[in-house]
Amino acid sequence: MPSPATKPDARLTGRALSCIRDDRTLFSDLGFGVDTGEALIIEGRNGTGKTTLLRAICGIRRPDEGEILWAGESIERLGPDYHRHVAYVGHNDGVKRELTVAENLRMARALGSEGRLSIAEALRKVHLAGFDDVPASNLSAGQRRRLALARLLVTDSLLWVLDEPFTSLDRHGIGIVEELMAEHVARGGMLVMTSHHEVSMHRTAVHRLNLSA
Repeated sequence: MPSPATKPDARLTGRALSCIRDDRTLFSDLGFGVDTGEALIIEGRNGTGKTTLLRAICGIRRPDEGEILWAGESIERLGPDYHRHVAYVGHNDGVKRELTVAENLRMARALGSEGRLSIAEALRKVHLAGFDDVPASNLSAGQRRRLALARLLVTDSLLWVLDEPFTSLDRHGIGIVEELMAEHVARGGMLVMTSHHEVSMHRTAVHRLNLSA
């Protein structure tokens, strides 16, 4: 089975990280490490900085102290050479409701590097086969969430960063997403995520980072 495009020494590392919001320290002196073929689940109460940490990992927000490294280099210095490896799905699904299901995926592919799955294959994976020409505005919240996650399958990003990926999903939808995440990691991908749900990814190397501890 082909693997995501990787660097031989790809590793995501957080070193002595601190983030402050509204004069309140969310976390300080935080460290973590994720290698290819591994997942990191960030846990903690609301307001402890889980989303802030994900945004820092994506390079959207700078940490107030410390640094995030990719293969030993600062992601700030690497810039686009890092960002091309990263796919982010946040709280909002990011789906363009004025576009059809297939058009959303074609746009995602045009903005990134082409992944191993075709649009039709990706839609089958998220149980949206036959929805190609359906306007995204006609989808349920759960279907839009699955469409957002299908964008990960049509691009070739090594690092998936997912903020509460099970939002709006029923038990069946959660199972679909857990399977997609486990497959990505098994193929040598990397996963960093937050979730209020218990995550089941059997035979996957999973690390946990609790910001409430």
